[in-house]
Amino acid sequence: MVQAVLFDLDNTLYPASAAMESFIIRRMNEYTGRFLGIGTEDAAKVRREQTPRYGTTLEWLMAEHGLVDSDGYFAWVHPDGEEELIDQDPALGPFLDSIRVPKFVFTNAPMEHADRILARLGIAGQFERVFDIRFNALRGKPWAESVDRVMSAIGTEAARTLFVDDMPRYVQGFIDRGGQGVLVDQFDKHPDSGLQTIHSIYELTAYL
Repeated sequence: MVQAVLFDLDNTLYPASAAMESFIIRRMNEYTGRFLGIGTEDAAKVRREQTPRYGTTLEWLMAEHGLVDSDGYFAWVHPDGEEELIDQDPALGPFLDSIRVPKFVFTNAPMEHADRILARLGIAGQFERVFDIRFNALRGKPWAESVDRVMSAIGTEAARTLFVDDMPRYVQGFIDRGGQGVLVDQFDKHPDSGLQTIHSIYELTAYL
């Protein structure tokens, strides 16, 4: 029986069809280009090639290129007003209310981004706690230590916790630590993931 649910934030609590993803990717490419002194197109290419070995673009830039100003990175990638790119969903709050177990957010974004998005969606009060990338010392999903740190803070066994995310390797990372996982894949981008998959957060009740 599921005793707690961990939700990813972006492309999970709101649909991947929102403009937010392309906006964030563009901002990450712009920052990477400026930081490395290369054009934005070259930055996009190298970022796509290198980041799969890490959890995030930030982690890659820190590990391989000496980035130390994480706050500056977050300020560029997640500026004030970004939340306007997401449509409000009046059905989301009642749906989350119907999930009668403690709910948490586990995101590789910073808290300021999470606060904006949750407020925009009108669900900031739905969660016991938000675990952001700073909580995990800037090394978040899919790494085992970040999963273990979050689970220790929650105080629930991973085997009795359901994790919901739109990234297959993040879901698999949670499963590898003994937890249950569901992939949100709105556009069937990952048909060969081998994971339990839904197209919308509203299909989650089948796994609770």
